[in-house]
Amino acid sequence: MNVCMNEIQVMNKGDYMSATSSYILEKSGFEKNNAELLLNETLFHNANGYQGIRGNFEEGYPEGFDSIRGQYINGFYNSYKISTEEWHIGFIQEKHSMVNVFDTQSMKLWIGEEPLDLFQGTVTEYKRLLDMKKGITVRSFVWESPKGKKVRIYIERLASFEMLPLFLINYRICPLNFSGTVKMESIQSGDVYNYFNKKDSRVAGEKRLHISVKTSEASEGIGLLVSETVNSHLEAACAATHICSEPAVMTQACKDKCIITAIEFSIKEGTWSSVEKYSVICDSLRYANVREKALDFLNQAIVLKASYWYQKQEQFLESFWSQCGIEIGGDEELNLSLHFNQYCLLQSAGLDGVSNIGAKGLSGEGYEGHYFWDTEMYMLPFFSLTQPDCAKKLLGYRYHILEQARENALRLGHSKGALFPWRTINGKECSYYYPSGGAQYHIIGDIAYGIIQYYLITGDWDYMTEQGAEIVLETARIWYDLGNFYKGKFHIHSVTGPDEYTCVVNNNYYTNLSAKYNLTWARKLYEQFKQKGQLETLQKKIGITEEEICGFAKAAEAMYLPYDKELDINPQDDSFLSKKWWDMDSIPEGAGPLMHKNFLYHIYRFQVCKQADTVLAHFLFEDEQKLSTIRNSFDYYERITTHDSSLSRCVFSIMAAKLGEKEKAYQYFDFSSKIDINNSQKNTKDGIHTANMGGTYMAIVYGFLGLRIKEDGFFLNPLLPDEWDSICLDICLRGSKIKICIDKKICRIALTNKKPVDLYIYGKEYHLRDEITIEMRK
Repeated sequence: MNVCMNEIQVMNKGDYMSATSSYILEKSGFEKNNAELLLNETLFHNANGYQGIRGNFEEGYPEGFDSIRGQYINGFYNSYKISTEEWHIGFIQEKHSMVNVFDTQSMKLWIGEEPLDLFQGTVTEYKRLLDMKKGITVRSFVWESPKGKKVRIYIERLASFEMLPLFLINYRICPLNFSGTVKMESIQSGDVYNYFNKKDSRVAGEKRLHISVKTSEASEGIGLLVSETVNSHLEAACAATHICSEPAVMTQACKDKCIITAIEFSIKEGTWSSVEKYSVICDSLRYANVREKALDFLNQAIVLKASYWYQKQEQFLESFWSQCGIEIGGDEELNLSLHFNQYCLLQSAGLDGVSNIGAKGLSGEGYEGHYFWDTEMYMLPFFSLTQPDCAKKLLGYRYHILEQARENALRLGHSKGALFPWRTINGKECSYYYPSGGAQYHIIGDIAYGIIQYYLITGDWDYMTEQGAEIVLETARIWYDLGNFYKGKFHIHSVTGPDEYTCVVNNNYYTNLSAKYNLTWARKLYEQFKQKGQLETLQKKIGITEEEICGFAKAAEAMYLPYDKELDINPQDDSFLSKKWWDMDSIPEGAGPLMHKNFLYHIYRFQVCKQADTVLAHFLFEDEQKLSTIRNSFDYYERITTHDSSLSRCVFSIMAAKLGEKEKAYQYFDFSSKIDINNSQKNTKDGIHTANMGGTYMAIVYGFLGLRIKEDGFFLNPLLPDEWDSICLDICLRGSKIKICIDKKICRIALTNKKPVDLYIYGKEYHLRDEITIEMRK
């Protein structure tokens, strides 16, 4: 019997569906298609919240094929000047970009004198997979060289959740019709650049040198590079070594900003041989001496061996899935999408206080690694409801950059308060285009909302006293300074809401409601501090006064909210209904975003929405309007929304579910849940859509389960789409771990940790001590 059998014995169901598990993303068949290769670089990336490595071929592609070859550290950036002849006070003069730090994934194999090259010879049994319970990616295939030698290759990768700086590659080789000698060249390179595309505003527009090698060393089988960013002067170190299963001749050489380790050994027909590559990266944001720390981590990694790290990876993920399990009965392909989205959120989350979740996670360079409002509004709910400790750490990043937010407020003309930047890495504004960047003041309301939601879900008053309340009060100061009273109402002028096709307007409905919520909770928290005898501490920190709080309350109460009585809708802003309608039928299917084909200021003159804006406000603040206004507004904006943003459909799904439109809610959700696996937006090559991934989770919990987190309790109004048999998931409310399962007949809610909690289901109050079973409403 040939012991060198294929290690992946699963069959395909759909493009990326494994027949064995909805926790395995799998792709079979090798295609010499550049678009497909770029897509799979993203889908099969490895990350752990600290570092991310794109799923590039170890051996690379032939000349003429495009590749985004990248390895990134969350929050690690370079700065560069922005030059313009039309600079004005308040405009940024410097920008930051996440840096492609090293290339540690390159491993080139020669079978005799023939280099392994999938674009030459014959490839069979090709598979790629991501195992979300083991925390590994695999590339496996049989290659027959042009001279007829057949070899089976199995390459396994792991970015460790146990030791965040560790990236491990296990490269296994089995000759099928020969025995002989092979040579591998394993490369550590610091000669790296970021990807750029002049035609896409979502990635860098030009080639820049962001990082350069300072020192390179090779000794006793260990390669060590230390690099420094060109302008921000941050350091990163990469240490790597190899373990070969066979007696091998190993040599090392430092060449042109890289270290090449040559490994030559014999292989035997029908028998597996392997090379394990351990690489560690450390950066100066987190470690004082990056060189010594990298060597220290590397020594720990190889002493404990690969088997230990695989075991720890599985244990970590077993705990993760036990906290956030979700299953849809009757749709395994959807389960795969949901699990992929959850896993990618985990891989993307920086939990160390100096980093956060980028718009593309750590899977690619779209949006240059910047953090947006996406975290608090779309991704934080997943963590708050399943892993509140992680949610608290994500919010901790905002506190970490609070001083920069205060400086940003001063830069834009505010005398006090904290104005968080629209897009950032280190706390400074990175958006140069003000109309759809810095003008989106709603980000401060979004952050405040996320903090309050976390508090209502967890009851974590310690967090509020240490960090949360300070942020809520400092952002409230901005709203009070930004707006003004006019004819008895509080107006907010010259801002942009979530819809980036309508910019710099007066009284954006979403923005005004966000401000009202922020101001209202600033007053409530102030009163709670007073009642608990903790006000003096807060006053010493930020100097908040009773007079300010009275002003906040007055502004919140008088907040102007646009309303059209004739249509019974909330106009998106003061001027929105006076604009021409965009001819939606004129937009060709699959044409891509309007902003890529039209002058932005031309788009601004029309009633056309890039994404949910007023509809999002009606989800977050549903008690502010009567149901007829919410329904009429949904119908109105649905007709003029392009959903060019991946953040849009999940919100429309949630609101369709609230309005009882099950089929519509399902259709929006189905598209949203598979955006990356299906490459629906045609840009997944630049990275995953992390906000949409969080939004997909929200559409399940807030949409089909109808969960609302309010000051007076937790409310559920479950609704099951006809296409599904059931929904079953785990959440945590005020420390109570709850399993919610609904099917076509009943809703069953079980307590799993013996901590009772009160719930409202279909408007009726229940005290959950063990299990509740009620009939589903039609």
